[in-house]
Amino acid sequence: MTPPPAEFELPAEGPPSLDPALLALLAEGTTAGVGVLDAELRYLYVNPALERLNGVPAAAHLGRTIAEVLPGIDAREDVLREVLADGVPREITTSGQTQAPSGLERRYWHGAYHRLEQDGRVHGLVGIVLEVSASEEQQRELERARQHLALLDIAATSIGTTLDMDTTCRELAEFVVPHLADLASVEVFPPEVRPAARRAPTGVLRLRRAAMAAVPELRDAAAQFGEPGEYIDYQEDAANPRCLATSQPVMENLYSDEQIRSSAPDPERVVAYRAIGLHSALVVPLAARSHPLGTLTLVRAGESPTFTEEDVVVARELAGRAAVDLDHARRYTHEHGIALELQRSLLSEPRGRHPHIEVASRYLPADRGAVVGGDWFDVVPLSDGRHLKAMGDVMGHGVEAAVAMSHYRALLRLLAEDDLEPHQILERLDLMVERSGLDRAATCLLAVVDRFHAQCRIASAGHLPPVFIDPYEGARLVPVPVGPPLGTGFGGYESTTVACGPGTILFMYTDGLVERRGEDIDVSLNRLTSLRVPTSGRLDDLVEDTLDRFGQDAEDDIAVLASRIRSTTGYDKGEHPR
Repeated sequence: MTPPPAEFELPAEGPPSLDPALLALLAEGTTAGVGVLDAELRYLYVNPALERLNGVPAAAHLGRTIAEVLPGIDAREDVLREVLADGVPREITTSGQTQAPSGLERRYWHGAYHRLEQDGRVHGLVGIVLEVSASEEQQRELERARQHLALLDIAATSIGTTLDMDTTCRELAEFVVPHLADLASVEVFPPEVRPAARRAPTGVLRLRRAAMAAVPELRDAAAQFGEPGEYIDYQEDAANPRCLATSQPVMENLYSDEQIRSSAPDPERVVAYRAIGLHSALVVPLAARSHPLGTLTLVRAGESPTFTEEDVVVARELAGRAAVDLDHARRYTHEHGIALELQRSLLSEPRGRHPHIEVASRYLPADRGAVVGGDWFDVVPLSDGRHLKAMGDVMGHGVEAAVAMSHYRALLRLLAEDDLEPHQILERLDLMVERSGLDRAATCLLAVVDRFHAQCRIASAGHLPPVFIDPYEGARLVPVPVGPPLGTGFGGYESTTVACGPGTILFMYTDGLVERRGEDIDVSLNRLTSLRVPTSGRLDDLVEDTLDRFGQDAEDDIAVLASRIRSTTGYDKGEHPR
């Protein structure tokens, strides 16, 4: 029996059953490289074959990690630590260069690793390594693997560029065609925020087709299978339900009509599939955090090769990465929808025609990718023919901002019943919010319009100044004393009086209308002095025209409110003085 190398010594805490002599007898006669690593991934033993593969004497391995001995290879120590952690054996392929002479630009090794333990105590790993560089087939596979890795890198910047779910689905479908398929579709579960138009029959899986892509020669024919936005019903044994039921890819080479009939959404598609030359299909689940989102279906037709296990690996990796983006988009869309509906339901709209005032208002989200903010407005009738106009902006975004906005609005309506001056309303509102513990500050502009005295009493809590638009003299910004935002508890508000006769429009707004990155706020506000009463005389036209002019490049939500006292000169009939 060949004695073990003198350099090989087990640590004192090593397992008694790991006999060096027996280990040498078992490992030194094989052409496979054998190494034993301790729990810190330091070499305890290497056989002669591993010495030759690494080009490093056995003694130079001991007590050192793979990275220290062989800095020129990717040792995949992360995988080795997983084996140590869970005890599940793993096989990995590594590449690079060792110290052994080689004419190859890059060498490859395939290793199998399992955990070494005794009496419940982990002592290290055993690795068995074979060089596979000389295998021509392996080289081809590795080249394909490199191409696939490059594909995945490109996908990382091409898929998930927005928080819109359908856009992400379209990016995924268009990316895999023609890289992996001649035709691809992405189906997702119907959104949770609203029910499907009709209930799916028992035993039928209903998915919504979010996106579809095809090579040019198949685009016209592919449309017959369902356009994006349509609901697709799958028979119980079809490939997509089976994929979702097992959370595993389903790969099928559809050589017979019976195979197509059972795999398709419904059995009637055999003729259509044969007509386009479909012969191979791969369905991959889209799931994130154990939550199924839908499926990615890949189809090959005509002269394209059938799918392989390697294609499955790549498609699954693509689907896994895309599913993370889809999950983010789904969660965002869900919260954004709730916040938007909450905000719209709470915003005060005109309550129908009023004999003494006209009101027009709009709320405009910045864009589909913006988070809903806390912009709000209200119109509250008071005694003696007066009206309270309010415009506010709760700091922050999302559902919490929309809920906070509802609190401000409710408190304001409650205080308005006491017939207070605008600054007194702000004082009490500030105190009530501060005491309530609501941690969302807000700006607010209040205006009490008195039609009998043709005046307007205005107070501001950190809000931008109002605009008064006269039908003859044009628009002017009216500076008002500005107190701190509501919710700070500081108080210190002041009311000011502004003349506001019949026909004069009071225009109130939130900062999304005027604030622009890199532009001084005074320049932005000055643009509002160009507002004019539209030729039609209608406040709705004024609001729409203002949003068209100033709201297109907004970075924040916009709320606007235009109001005026009705007169007997024809303004309420849409007439404009010449």
